[in-house]
Amino acid sequence: MGSTKGNKEDENNLREVLLQTGDGEEGFRKKLWLETKSLWLIVGPSIFSRVAAFTMNVVTQAFAGHLGDVELAAISIANTVIVGFNFGLLLGMASALETLCGQAFGAKRYHMLGIYMQRSWIVLFLCCWVLLPVYVFATPILKLLGQPDDVAEWSGVVAVWLIPLHFSFAFQFPLQRFLQCQLKTQVIAWVSLLGLAVNVLTSWLFIYVWDFGLFGAALSLDLSWWVLVFGMYAYTSWGGCPLTWTGFSAEAFSGLWEFFKLSSASGVMLCLENWYYRILVLMTGQLENATIAVDALSVCMTINGWEMMIPLAFFAGAGVRVANELGAGNGKAAKFATQVAVAQSTVIGFIFCVPIMIFHNYVAYLFTSSSAVLEAVDNMAYLLALTILLNSVQPVLSGVAVGSGWQALVAYINIGCYYIVGLPVGIIMGWVFKSGVAGIWAGMIFGGTALQTLILIIKTARSDWEKEAEKASFRVNNWSKSNSNGQPETLS
Repeated sequence: MGSTKGNKEDENNLREVLLQTGDGEEGFRKKLWLETKSLWLIVGPSIFSRVAAFTMNVVTQAFAGHLGDVELAAISIANTVIVGFNFGLLLGMASALETLCGQAFGAKRYHMLGIYMQRSWIVLFLCCWVLLPVYVFATPILKLLGQPDDVAEWSGVVAVWLIPLHFSFAFQFPLQRFLQCQLKTQVIAWVSLLGLAVNVLTSWLFIYVWDFGLFGAALSLDLSWWVLVFGMYAYTSWGGCPLTWTGFSAEAFSGLWEFFKLSSASGVMLCLENWYYRILVLMTGQLENATIAVDALSVCMTINGWEMMIPLAFFAGAGVRVANELGAGNGKAAKFATQVAVAQSTVIGFIFCVPIMIFHNYVAYLFTSSSAVLEAVDNMAYLLALTILLNSVQPVLSGVAVGSGWQALVAYINIGCYYIVGLPVGIIMGWVFKSGVAGIWAGMIFGGTALQTLILIIKTARSDWEKEAEKASFRVNNWSKSNSNGQPETLS
């Protein structure tokens, strides 16, 4: 209870300062410090929890790699292609809670957070059943994508054993956003640490000690992700969230269609980004000398993937901060939160970008000693640096969009930028102009990601934040009450 009071006091102090009209240098510094403090209360633990989740997959693959090349390929492909496809969609659908829970928390409609989370559980659980055939028929799907028969067969077996992991997403993602919107991010970090510890222990036991092979690797991931679910639920139900969790309610079953529509828009918005870079890898595999090209791109994407944990944490931080302030009716504070998040993430991206440009010919030594791959990565290092810089801005703006409830609009923007502009430009650069993987990557970055980022910058800069606060208030009021049919009013 003490920490809850402390969070409320910090929140009230922040709002008082952010609503002050004084423009003095000292007042601005105080505003900046308080906003930075509130932002990093979310961003810091989010970075840790995301890195821990990313590391669980790396640890399991590392243990599986000692079983053999086919086994390593099987667990990697099952995890990256099959699980990755569903992961992106379900994670995106759960991000609808960042809009609803964040704005409800800012408006002090605390009891609605628990209702929203239960609705998300129901919607995501049903979607898990719809997506289940992807796991069941993983082998023919992978063969259709051109994977070798032995790898496809083993990957299909692993995918079936990863079905419990798949269903954990339906509960883990909403729980994480439910806690995140209340600024209880340290709990998520501690539970993530526990999950990582369980993953290391069970991977060692199942693969090395008990010799379960690939089944042990899959089982280790299943257990580790369900530890996250039970850990966060235990904290929530055992008194950690007395204002926002009052137990299960039949009200969660009302308004599911409207909730599904908002969740679907969120899912499409994030999925289109997630799949875009997976398509880049598939396209590279069709080039001449594809082995070297794919190896070099994999090194670059691994570096980019680790660094992306920071912008993705800012995605969460910006979404929560903007949603909280809009829900409280503080348009100016939401605008300031946006500016601080974008500025700080950009600075961090620049800090990572510069060393890659300076040490471009040494970047790949951490991953390979092949002279051909080293040279290929060296040639793409500047493109990698630019990608990191762009990715330090784009996810933050997407987080602002989620916090503001613009998911449907951004989904259309993503379709246009990524798939109508970016992909064709990448194909033209790679095959028409014969510029190889660097051309495909550059075309997709400049044609897709850069264009999308520019449009989001314009949209964010031109937004009337006071009107956005009014929309948020309207949304919270409508979703906090039921009409005569027991359904919430339609979203604006």
